[in-house]
Order: sequence, then C-alpha cells, then structure tokens
Amino acid sequence: MRIQRVINNNVISAMDEYGSEIVVMGKGIGFQKKPGQEIPETGTEKIFRLESPDILERFKELLANMPLVCIQVSDEIISHARKALAPQLSQSVYLTLTDHIDFALTRFREGMLFENGLYEEIKRFYPEEFQVGRHALDLIEEKTGVRLPEDEAASIAFHLVNAEFGMKMKDAQMMTEMIRRLMEMVTAACPVQEDSLYTDRLVTNLKFILIRLLLHAPAKMSCDGAFNRFICGHCVQEYELAGKMKDYIESVSGCEMTEDELVYLTIQLRYATRIDTETP
Repeated sequence: MRIQRVINNNVISAMDEYGSEIVVMGKGIGFQKKPGQEIPETGTEKIFRLESPDILERFKELLANMPLVCIQVSDEIISHARKALAPQLSQSVYLTLTDHIDFALTRFREGMLFENGLYEEIKRFYPEEFQVGRHALDLIEEKTGVRLPEDEAASIAFHLVNAEFGMKMKDAQMMTEMIRRLMEMVTAACPVQEDSLYTDRLVTNLKFILIRLLLHAPAKMSCDGAFNRFICGHCVQEYELAGKMKDYIESVSGCEMTEDELVYLTIQLRYATRIDTETP
C-alpha cells in the first residue's frame, strides 16, 4: 500500500495493489508518515473499501478529527449488525453511525441528554434493530467506559434501519410516524391482539408497503382478480379500514398503493384483529 494522505496519526488513505483508494485504520499508522511512502498491511487494524467516491471523501473528512475509539466501536457495531440484520448495509452507515456515536458521547460528557421522541415506536416496530442498538451500548461502554442512556439504543437502531433499506433519515422518521398513526387507526377501529404473531406481521406488512412507496420502488405482488374480489366480499370491515389506511398513506407519501397491496393489507387486518385465527 502506498500512502496517499495522512488523515491523522491513526488513519490514512492509501492506494491498494489494484489502484483503488482505501482508508486504513491502525494505532499510530500515520505517525510521522508522508504521502508516497509504502506501508505493509501487517499491523493495520481495519481497511475500509468504500465504493462511492462521495462517501469516501466525506468519510475521510469525518475521520480527520475523530477519536480512534469512535471509529473502532462504530466498526464493531456495523460488523455485528451485518451478521444480525443484513449482510448488505448501505456504506453510508460508516458516516452516519460513526458521527452519531462521537456526537452522543460528546453530549453525554457535557451533560446534554435528549430523549428520543420515537423510542417506543422504534422499540416496537424495529425489534431486531433495537436489540443491536442495545448491544451497541454494551460495546460503547466496554470501549469508552461511558454507559449511554437507553434512548441511544433506539437512535442507533434508526441509523441501522436507514442502512438496511437505503433510506434517508427523514424518510425513516416519516415511515415510523406513519406506522404509529396507522396502528392507532387500527386499534381505534377494533380490538388488536397485542404482542401476537399476527400483529407483528401487520406491522411488517405496513413497513414494506411504506418502504416501497417512499423509495418509489415498483410493486412486485400479483394476485388474481377473483381472489381480490373474494377478500373484498368476505372481509368487508377490514377492507373498509384498509381503504382508510390507504387514503392516509397516499396523502402523506404522495404515492399510490396498488389494489394487491390493499387486499394483502386487508388479509393482515383480518388476522390481527380477530380473537380466533380461522382462515377468512
């Protein structure tokens, strides 16, 4: 590896054997080094290969004044998230999560604590990401000696949601608030089986509908007309409620749900709002 730029004593950018720019992390790896020098891979702690030139440049800028421990713990959290959630997280998470952890630690040390207004929703709607967030608090405490508040588990989970689905922070926040409002519509209309498999499936279905709409992705469902008519005729109340939810979703997102999505939502409502679980 040939050094291209010394970012700080612990981070450099370099060119690998294939001519691609990489960011290399290691304690003291940049100390008294100059551009053009060759360095061996032995002794390096982490090599970041970021495909997007924009993310790469922003990452280098971020790391210039970043404590090494924040980079290390962020990398460990992301590695754990790839195993627990999805192997392919957006590489932008290296920017957003590392910056968030550094900022959260700074706020904590200065006594500025903020509650996450979506804590309960994130904990409920993204339980797997929330558990990774709680594990992240353990890692941060292990590395820094600081135990961040439980709200930070939700904030970290939120960054992981963004990375899983390639969403912007504002879209993920909008989606979470929309799911909360939609579930309020459901519980206001009929009893819901709390903490049940069927309610979890309903939330998951809403999540994927909203992700598709907010990312403007094409719909993949394809039900036949006869099946749709059967559901509409046999699940009248659920279909009516699904229609109201559809109107709300479209008014906020500015995108249209398909008839298939409406019918599938009707089916999920049928199961989530019944005491028995017979097939409709």
